[in-house]
Amino acid sequence: MTTAVQENSIMDQALQPQEQQTGELIETSTTTTIKPERVFDARQQRINEIRLKFCVRDEFPITKNMIHPDGTLNQDYFRPPKGAKAEVARKWTEKERELLIKGIEKHGIGHFREISEEYLSAWSGNDLRVKSIRLMGRQNLQMYKDWKGNEQDIAREFELNKAIGLKYGAWKGGCLVADDDGLVAKAIEEQWPNTAGKSAAVVNAVGSEDNSVVSTPNDEDIEME
Repeated sequence: MTTAVQENSIMDQALQPQEQQTGELIETSTTTTIKPERVFDARQQRINEIRLKFCVRDEFPITKNMIHPDGTLNQDYFRPPKGAKAEVARKWTEKERELLIKGIEKHGIGHFREISEEYLSAWSGNDLRVKSIRLMGRQNLQMYKDWKGNEQDIAREFELNKAIGLKYGAWKGGCLVADDDGLVAKAIEEQWPNTAGKSAAVVNAVGSEDNSVVSTPNDEDIEME
């Protein structure tokens, strides 16, 4: 692999014969130099030759439209098509957060596709699942499947999860993750006894070998649609 310095050196060597032939010499008291514009013209000519050699591929007809016959770029090729709309940057605001909470209250955790379709069409079900991880403070949402609650309920769950995470050093990236010793899973069973039968899901899916990374399982892991 060549570095940028090596590439420049190679390019300069390739251009030397042409520059010597086409360059206009300027006499100075100490050295003989070539006018910068002559060097630029020779370099640009070489670049155009390289484009013609490597950019146009017969097996890909569309590449013939990328450059002109002389090797210069076809700027029209790189412009957006007429009528194309610029992609609007999405921003998660308090309004979106409120709509997600409204969707959770109506449809429940795990039904992010329905929430997306009804309230937040600009955000996919997977987007909303990730937002819900932060909202609930739990990396894995399997034990919350079909759980419904309002803003106060969600805030309470978040604080409970945070308390467990801080106690066992398992609060990573703003959510509760599993630990290697199973202390988090045990604490969850004690805090939410009705979910004891789902403890295996906590051990197997909440965390990863590297708990510093918040994993994002597929929608199928928590959706039943």
